[in-house]
Amino acid sequence: MPIRFINIGFNNVVVDERIIAVVSPDSSPVKRLIEVARERGSLVDGTCGRRTRSVIVTDSNHIILSALQPETISGRFKVNREKVNNRILGLSNRKNRYELKKGKRS
Repeated sequence: MPIRFINIGFNNVVVDERIIAVVSPDSSPVKRLIEVARERGSLVDGTCGRRTRSVIVTDSNHIILSALQPETISGRFKVNREKVNNRILGLSNRKNRYELKKGKRS
């Protein structure tokens, strides 16, 4: 299976299989999670000095800050998955067309 990356803004990318959650940074529990990650050394700031609009939690217990809205990041998940599915279906359709031209049937 190919590795798929999600752009989280400013040419920063994350492997989509590693993401557990994308949440808004406004609640107190998420703010505490950010502080704990900062103390632990597992905070990655991908905002480039902009306001934090989403917090990404990964399976390796890293916390990633992004300047994009959570809805934008989740939309990129959907678009990325659709592109991969279309490529897979497109390849199988090409193969089927090739076999039909040669007179083979599945």
